[in-house]
This record gives sequence, C-alpha cells and structure tokens, in this order.
Amino acid sequence: MDDALDNYYAVIMAGGGGTRLWPLSRQNRPKQVLELIDNRSLFNIAVDRLEGLFPPDRIFVVTVREQAEQLIKLCPSIPAGNYLIEPFPRGTASVVGLAAIALQDKNRNAVMAVLTADHYIEDVSKFQKALKAGYQLSQQDYLVTLGIEPTFPSTGYGYIQRGEPIGDFEGLNTYRAVRFKEKPVLQDAQRFIAMGDHDWNSGMFIWKTSDILKEINRQMPDLSHILDEICMKIERPDWNQDITGVWGKIKPQTIDYGIMENAQNVAVIPVSDLGWNDVGSWDSLYDVLPADNDGNIIRHENFIGLDTKNSIVLSDETGRLIVTIGVENLILIDAGDALLVCSREKVQDVKEIVKKLKTDSRNQYL
Repeated sequence: MDDALDNYYAVIMAGGGGTRLWPLSRQNRPKQVLELIDNRSLFNIAVDRLEGLFPPDRIFVVTVREQAEQLIKLCPSIPAGNYLIEPFPRGTASVVGLAAIALQDKNRNAVMAVLTADHYIEDVSKFQKALKAGYQLSQQDYLVTLGIEPTFPSTGYGYIQRGEPIGDFEGLNTYRAVRFKEKPVLQDAQRFIAMGDHDWNSGMFIWKTSDILKEINRQMPDLSHILDEICMKIERPDWNQDITGVWGKIKPQTIDYGIMENAQNVAVIPVSDLGWNDVGSWDSLYDVLPADNDGNIIRHENFIGLDTKNSIVLSDETGRLIVTIGVENLILIDAGDALLVCSREKVQDVKEIVKKLKTDSRNQYL
C-alpha cells in the first residue's frame, strides 16, 4: 500500500437491482451478486480490482439492508462496520452524501473514489493508475470523473466535454471538463461523437469529501440539510439503523443530474482501452465473455444447439436439457421459475417486463 494515499477511501455503490438482467437478477439476488464472469460475482470482481491500492478497512460499501448480508458473505475481508445502509433507495446523490459524511467523520481529510459494484474492467493496472491520478487532482480541489471513449452514440450514458489540458498524472492526460450532459437525445449524442472531444460518463468519481459536500450544499440544499441531521446521529453506535425517518425526506436524484451537470471545477481523466463495460443488459455479455465459433455464449452444461448462431443461453437449472434449433440472435435465460426468450434487438425491453410484473403484483417473480 502507498502511505501517501492514507486519506484515500473507496466507496462501492452496491444497492441497485439490475432490472435489465431479469430473470436472474431479482430483489433477493441483485445483479452484483450474480456470477456471470469467471465464476465470481460482479461485487467480488469490483473489490478484487482494488487490491494493492485500498486495504479492506478503507473500502466502504453503500447498499440496502436486504443486500448487505449477501455482500458481507461474499467479501468477509471488508469490516462489517464499513457497510453503510440506506434504508431505501433515493438515488446516487444521497448515496454519495451518506458516504461523504461517514468518511469525513472518520477523517476530515478524506478523499473518496466513488465506484460501482456492477462494472467489468479488463485493464486493472490502468484503472488503478486513473484512481491515483484522480487522487492527485483532488488535492487541487477538482471534482474528478473518469471518462470512457465512446464507441457509438449512446443515449443511455452521460457525456463529458473535454476542455483545456490540466497536465499529465500517472502517465494519463487530464482535462478540465467544459460540460457534463446526462443521457442526451440521439441527435445530441451523434453530435457529441462527431465533435471528438466528448467522453462517456463512467459513473466513477474522485473528490475530497469536503468538496463534494460543499457542492451538495450549493446545488441540493435540501439534501444538505438532511445530511446535517444525519451527522447529528452519526456518533451513536446504531446511527446507521436510526435514519429511516430522516431518509424518507430525501427527494430521489442521481449524482449526475443533481450535481455533475452544473458542478464547478470538474476534471476528466479519459481512460481509453480500459476494457470497461457496465454489464447493463444481457447483450452486453458479448463485450466481456468469449463466444464460440458460431458466435454463441453458452453458460449451461446440458445444452444442444443445431444451426444456432449469435445467441446467449444461460441457466440456473443445471439438470434441465435446453435445445435450440435454427435460431439466431436469441437471448434465452432460464431462472427455473421464469424463462426469458427474446431477440437481441429487443433486449433493452426486459426492464419493461419488470415494470409489468410490478403493475400486475406478480411479486414472486421480482
């Protein structure tokens, strides 16, 4: 470990549900605990790539109570007290705020790297260099975001426009951020790609806890006041279990819309060739898992495919025989009590099925 980084903490956001990975991702088994890659959960992969930079006692996890027990079992090296419980989801702005006040209570000079539990990153060495560079930029009071080189005009990611260079840190070029635009319409996304000076927002940030709390106070004063109320409870041993009433006052908002679009003094570190993927849908597995000669990704031992191409077959039911004949661009996910069959072109609509299940009160499938 680098002693110069003693004030540096990792905060893993791990409270999401991952509705687009239904039917394997459920309320009682969210996507970060699924073993989709290398027989490890996405949460374990997220923790493992911090090894050598953050010791376990400087890794904090923000999640909901229902998921905390699972995550603790998956990674017992992280102290149980480092799991910060949000009573119920209120968006990533409140998650960041909760982690910031908890860390600042421990260390007034704390710097936090806000990370995710459900991303895949192939180049761990470059990722850690970016985190070190982010720490150095944070010492100049920047709010730092990691930018991903866009490969297509996505309307599902935010975009960061690079401005003037700041300098070279850890061998990486860094820039002032001119503009932060969250989830634009297609026409704007196409324009950003054509301009050549925009990066995708990775959803990973580095900043001093004091700086982000100042920005929350400036832009989201209502949330800031609620965080002040929580601070008054934070000295109690059971403070993490005693904030439900206060938490209910929070208006749901993301850190992207609530803070970053209008934040001051923002820096971006472009990290191309990172091998980054947010594993947000079944189709995204094609970016992180190898396919066979027919373009298929098969994660089921008892499978027979005839004239089957460019398809994904995953199953929790190890005993059930699955057979496909004459299909192409098919997604087949067998969770035992629910079977998803859809074309790759429609895979983003899986979240609509989850909405319908909620509307129809078919909660046993959620």
